Amino acid sequence: MAPDVTGATPQSSRDPADFEFSAREMRAMADAVVARVIAHVVSLPGQPVRGDVHAEDLCRAMREPVPDAPSPLEPLLRAYFDDWLPRSFTAPHPGYLAYVPGGGVFPAALADFIADATNRFTGIFSPAPALVQLEANALDWIRDWMQFPPAARGLFTTGGSMSNFNAVLCARERHLGPDIRAGVLYASTQVHHCVPKAAKAAGILPDRVRFVAVDERFRLRLDALERAVAEDRARGLRPFFVVCSAGTVNTGAVDPIEAVADVCAREGLWLHVDGAYGGFFHAVPELRPCLAGLPRADSLTLDPHKGLFLPYGTGCLLVRDGAALRAAHALPVEAAYLPNTVDPEEFYDPSAHGPDLSRGFPGLRVWLSLKLFGAAKYRAALAEKRALALDAADRIGRIPGVVVAAPPELSLFAFHLHWPGATLDDENDATRDLLERVVRRQRVFLTGCSVGGRFLARVCVLSFRTRRASIDHCVSDVAEEAAGLLAARAPTPVSRRWSSAGA
Repeated sequence: MAPDVTGATPQSSRDPADFEFSAREMRAMADAVVARVIAHVVSLPGQPVRGDVHAEDLCRAMREPVPDAPSPLEPLLRAYFDDWLPRSFTAPHPGYLAYVPGGGVFPAALADFIADATNRFTGIFSPAPALVQLEANALDWIRDWMQFPPAARGLFTTGGSMSNFNAVLCARERHLGPDIRAGVLYASTQVHHCVPKAAKAAGILPDRVRFVAVDERFRLRLDALERAVAEDRARGLRPFFVVCSAGTVNTGAVDPIEAVADVCAREGLWLHVDGAYGGFFHAVPELRPCLAGLPRADSLTLDPHKGLFLPYGTGCLLVRDGAALRAAHALPVEAAYLPNTVDPEEFYDPSAHGPDLSRGFPGLRVWLSLKLFGAAKYRAALAEKRALALDAADRIGRIPGVVVAAPPELSLFAFHLHWPGATLDDENDATRDLLERVVRRQRVFLTGCSVGGRFLARVCVLSFRTRRASIDHCVSDVAEEAAGLLAARAPTPVSRRWSSAGA
């Protein structure tokens, strides 16, 4: 049977149980896919930053029963790239300054193709020792960047949510044992939503999670933390876990990690740093003062799909005491059907450090990207992103009527509109309007958040594609739209460098 030009069906499709494609068919299919991907990537700067995501009717029309017969590849590619993909946020766009950007460097896509096509089992060491060692190497590189000790161990996860879950679980096992009901977890009011979700999944229920007040720059207040811990001890509860944010999602705030580490050492508490957004800035030596105290953490969440520009679904957890992480996932009796494990002090075994057995091969995308780019390029890019954010905050803060909520600490900051005589509701409505008008220009995509009743627009610079031109577009678009919005509201808008707690 002659194949379709895209290798639509297996060559021996007359055999209903044959799934193999010929070499010629696989080449044709791969060429068709790669051509589409490359065309998409090179066209990104000219694409809208936000597609039309009001696609309920489209989604209803897409519902279909399972296909019984094979389909040709080309129409499927055409529908994906031409009809469905454009109806989304264009996260890899150079002007994507929303949420926390995820770039998706090309070598990671190659790594995933290799991993999926070769399809080796890397859940434990023995079936693919050399491949697991590649993953161990990548974890060790990250460990060294974070200045964790050699005994630290970790694992790659699907993202910060699962990393935070494993951190809570590890600390729970170390500090609480079976008596988990009395355990109390502490985090600032600005902590990522996944932290209380992770606590709940690990058995620390919402009534044992304390949200600690923040200061005028949205950072966890040390006095409020110490008071909360003392009050819980007086109630007969068992404080055990404190979360510091190395860059909050709302405003980019970095909690006082060094000072919190002192409290944790004195009180016998587990210090966890949620560095999913900002932790990788610690890889740049000159930026380490921004994250002072991070190497003192007992555990650290990182998201390579943010700070290393990798595809979504690439998280990482490091635990200072690797034995504690292994103990959290150990059972009294090992599975008899699994190959013997190796010495955990010398060789890395993923299943010994996390809950998964069957899994993909996430370490390959990290390893291959770092090998092909080199660490120096990553350091340069991360330093550039912070410099661009500082410049953007300075220039946007000088626009009449715009107030930056707090000085940026890493590469994320928030701002709002302000004019004399305006109510909070007036300014919130105007800031929302400003945000939508900027996004409608389709050069940059910004998103917002609410903090203490104040609606803030946000700028987050962390895509490898975001360079000076995108920042210039952002500043000019905000300036022009702010001027238009304020013309009818505030004939003489004031300019303030920073607000107080977003007020």
